[in-house]
Amino acid sequence: MGTLVALMSVSASAQEQTVKTVEEFNPHWYIQGQVGAQYTLGELDFGKLISPNAQIAFGRQFSPIFGARLAVNAWQSKGGSEIFGKDYKWKWNYVAPTADFMINVTNLCLGYKYDRVFNFGVFAGIGANFAWNNGEANDVRAQIVNGVYDANNKLVAEPIMPESPEYMEYCENWKTVRCVGRLGLTADFRLSSAVSLGLEVAANFLPDTYNSKRAGNADWYFNALLGVRYNFGATHKTKTITETPCEPRIIERIIERRPDNEFEKKAAPPAPVVKEPLRRDVFFLIASSKISTQEMVKVQEIAEYLKKNPSAKVSVTGYADKGTGYPRINMKYSEQRAKSVAKALTEKFGIPADRITVAFKGDTDQPYPAQKDQVLNRVSICIAE
Repeated sequence: MGTLVALMSVSASAQEQTVKTVEEFNPHWYIQGQVGAQYTLGELDFGKLISPNAQIAFGRQFSPIFGARLAVNAWQSKGGSEIFGKDYKWKWNYVAPTADFMINVTNLCLGYKYDRVFNFGVFAGIGANFAWNNGEANDVRAQIVNGVYDANNKLVAEPIMPESPEYMEYCENWKTVRCVGRLGLTADFRLSSAVSLGLEVAANFLPDTYNSKRAGNADWYFNALLGVRYNFGATHKTKTITETPCEPRIIERIIERRPDNEFEKKAAPPAPVVKEPLRRDVFFLIASSKISTQEMVKVQEIAEYLKKNPSAKVSVTGYADKGTGYPRINMKYSEQRAKSVAKALTEKFGIPADRITVAFKGDTDQPYPAQKDQVLNRVSICIAE
């Protein structure tokens, strides 16, 4: 009598854990001191309106991209005018505290790298300008409009423009607080994790009253500064993560039929092979959608699976780490990561686009919810079935 025996074998490839060490950004405070030169926009040659300048700032770097600081810029500005072939110059002192919003453009475009030697940035700020010691401008105005008198009140030099008393009329009520806005560029050269050398240029704009002349438009001065920045505390931290790749499991059911007698040896046909979906998690660096060489191996495994199974399709879903960045930026990165994997499948490995489904979740869905695994959410999850 025949006996039906059912045997089930589960084939699972060994899961090898990969330990990776990553360097993550750490928010920190810093102080910065700079010296340089200022050019106050005027009617004389460039070199005649150059004056010394200095700045000190205290700030905080909130993320690899965004920061803010309170800067105090001060020292000296110059004004001048050429009238009937003669140059007239005057100078005064000022101090201008501003609140500046900083953006690290290098990290924004290339992704965070803790030991990068050069970083380029931009900033914008607003503040107040306190100016004083404008005696030279008042003397020039008196000479232009009224002429020059000696100690005995005798006219020794004729007025130059007595018909235009309004030319430097802002001298009379010059001592006031003015609003100042600024835009600038920064270039930082890393010397160590705590110290960097920085070059900065800025354009500052104020009301028409700043240089004492009446022109009907804004007054400007430009700063070029070189200095040193010191960071308080650690600027980055080391984190170790463990990756366990998901391998396909193939469950195969084999059915055998023993013969009822020595003459009956025909076996029953085997049951169909059932295959589970193939999943690969492709991880990315912070603020990046570029697939590393190590992670490209996983994309290749997906492609090989699809080639071996012509009817299979793959869904690619991009995610972002909720612990860094902002929802709008994270949505962009998750989209770029998913599309980066899809592009590699089509262009690098020749998989037709109609076999690929692309989706992206930003940071609204975190496939690795555990606090210690948050960094793993910078991922594109690929499931082929």
